[in-house]
Amino acid sequence: MPFIVLLTPLLLALALGTSPAAGAADTSQADQGALDFDDFPREEILHYPSWFKQSFLDIPADLEEAVAADKQGLMVYFGQKRCSYCHQLIKVNFGLQDIVEYARRHFDLVPIDIWGVDEVTTLSGEVVSERQWSRAQEMDFTPAILFIDADGEVALRLRGYYPPYQFRAALEYVADGHYKRESFRDYLARGENRMVFDAEDMNDEPFFAPPPYNLDRRFPAKRPLAVFFEQGNCHPCDVLHGQVLRTAAINRRFDEFDSVQLDMWSDTPIVTPAGERTTARQWAAELGLFYAPAILFFDERGREVLRLDSVIGFYRLRNALSYIVSKAYLTESFGDWRISRVF
Repeated sequence: MPFIVLLTPLLLALALGTSPAAGAADTSQADQGALDFDDFPREEILHYPSWFKQSFLDIPADLEEAVAADKQGLMVYFGQKRCSYCHQLIKVNFGLQDIVEYARRHFDLVPIDIWGVDEVTTLSGEVVSERQWSRAQEMDFTPAILFIDADGEVALRLRGYYPPYQFRAALEYVADGHYKRESFRDYLARGENRMVFDAEDMNDEPFFAPPPYNLDRRFPAKRPLAVFFEQGNCHPCDVLHGQVLRTAAINRRFDEFDSVQLDMWSDTPIVTPAGERTTARQWAAELGLFYAPAILFFDERGREVLRLDSVIGFYRLRNALSYIVSKAYLTESFGDWRISRVF
């Protein structure tokens, strides 16, 4: 069966974790399985699929070749050979024939090792190492994909692992040119007429502070802040709360944070860490959030220092919490800090 080019209401609804008919969770078994994996670094080395481009890492030349082949542009994949999330992307997402056929039809895919030393010629003509370019593009959360359109412009950035339903939507969002007219968040939201969920659909935690949500940190707080952006009828949210947050090593670390949970589609009034009055929905839109759950970390003065806005497992969240609590962000990036931890 050929892959449908236009995003169907069902696919859009799945991208939001809801049923197009009644708003109930309707995530397929394959998508649910995509969230259920051990995210510790793999012992085995990742091998790229044969259809990945054998590139000299001259990005302008690669883009020219893709356009000449009547494709919409490039997908530049940033990964690590032992990253469990990268393995999951290759095994699950690129194990589905429809995704592979659609991706190959519309894009050439160029792989980058974020720790690599090979030279890359960037779109601006600068020659740098794979590691230097990865750092400049802030692609330390792997797998990360940079979608570059035929004009050499960045159409979309994906940082981290997303299940097949969301990944399909990203492919179509770029291939069909929707990025020229709307944000990816708005594109996904069009698949569901009502973004209203019952309060009881949200997963609660004892460390969540109750409303009102005054997060103003123009006067420094005593502890860092963790803001959970979630939604009802959200299978990935259920996995985070039912599995990852149930482990003592994770749960007790949140005693060192001020933590709040926001429904990313609600009109709940909030005051942001910068002191701005807005709503949860408006703030999530300004932040460009489209995936739930997303956890954003702010320091005592309200500066955002890290965000987890893709699939979150035990190992990645534990590292993120250690990075924040240790204040390592004051001297190094999360990627550089992690290198000694073989992630």
